[in-house]
Amino acid sequence: MKPYKLLPIWVAVLLLPMSNIHAQNTAAAQVMSLEEMWKAAEANNRQLKLSDLHLRQSKLEVLEAKDRLLPELSLGGEVKLNSRFLLYNEGLFSSPQDVPVKNYGYGAGYSLNFNLYNGGKERINIKMKREEELRRQYEAQLEKHGVKYTIAVEYFDLYRFLYFRDFLYAEIAAEKKQLSMIASLHQNGVVLKSDVLRTSVKLSQLELNLSDIEKKINIRKQRLNVLMGRDQLQQLEIDYKKSQDMEIIQDSNYTGYLDIALSQSPELKMMDSDIRSSELNISQVKAARLPKVSLYSTYNYTYPQISFYPYSNDIWGFGQTGIRVQFSLDNLYKSQHSIALARIISGEAKEKANRKNDEVTLQIKEAYLQQKQALESVETAEKNILRTTETLRVIRNSYLNQESLLTDLLEAENSLLEAKFDLTTAQTNVKLSRIRILAIAGIL
Repeated sequence: MKPYKLLPIWVAVLLLPMSNIHAQNTAAAQVMSLEEMWKAAEANNRQLKLSDLHLRQSKLEVLEAKDRLLPELSLGGEVKLNSRFLLYNEGLFSSPQDVPVKNYGYGAGYSLNFNLYNGGKERINIKMKREEELRRQYEAQLEKHGVKYTIAVEYFDLYRFLYFRDFLYAEIAAEKKQLSMIASLHQNGVVLKSDVLRTSVKLSQLELNLSDIEKKINIRKQRLNVLMGRDQLQQLEIDYKKSQDMEIIQDSNYTGYLDIALSQSPELKMMDSDIRSSELNISQVKAARLPKVSLYSTYNYTYPQISFYPYSNDIWGFGQTGIRVQFSLDNLYKSQHSIALARIISGEAKEKANRKNDEVTLQIKEAYLQQKQALESVETAEKNILRTTETLRVIRNSYLNQESLLTDLLEAENSLLEAKFDLTTAQTNVKLSRIRILAIAGIL
């Protein structure tokens, strides 16, 4: 057998291990849908984990505020050394009487203080903490919608670039065949050398574009891994040729989207929560004007008894129980400015809520129009593909018949490739615009 006849066998043997390696890498790469990426992010995204910690913190702050309603009870004890007990019966400069007391002492007892009324400050504080907890729940929802939308942007970028890569692969393969054909025509004296060079330049540009697309694909995969809380270099694949990824999203009209957003948007709920918190803050400041009433009780055992006359070296017990009332007169004046400041803050919260309402309305309108524009772009791109395909067919035939220039052929090929890019971009924009509307409305 001649050596050149063995060449295909050796090539097959050498390529077999490479194909096995490629198959193993493809099997190792996890194929994930957009919904699966969302679920992974909800469980492992670092920003969402931080939001969860903030929410748990707010729950504990509510319990901490409730603990302040409980009475204050303390136990205490002391051990001490006593000095000489000098009693000046006839004045400081007279000879004192040395009262015999022990040179050491000790004591033990309890102290109880129970707040009966302080203008409702503690209960208002509990309501404020509950409102903060509710606001953080809305913040967590907003963070989740934001992360899911960011993942969708990266996912559809990856989706788009994978299609671009397929288009470029096909275009490069076709251009190589065309270059071979033009080179053959040049050898036969049918076309000029410049046609071969121009085709070669176009092929090189396509290969450069393919290299750029490959880099963008790798970057999108790395970003998606980070958003899902996975290792950045972990392999990831998507089944981008499946067109039913977002078929679950239903169309609606602008009014329907707006009604949903005004009732369920986390941003608007956060603004409403800020208004309620500011109103509670006004009540809290006003409570400083009211009296404070508390029940107190103390009892102590002390040795020796040197607090009351006659003194004794015996252990003794003494306690008090009663109602204490305190009223701060200076707060009647000082609180005027605090109340005025709290009312201004409340007014600011209401104005911010109105402004946010307008912003959400405009965002819904903008996203809705973007969705309509994307749908129109899909129709236009599909028509352009039909036109450019037919144009390319006509120009290619005329070029082979020496009735048109190579520049016309290359321009027609570029137009068709650009039309394919535009169609893929428009299709992804339709899906992404729907997701954006749902994210703004708070139902993503």
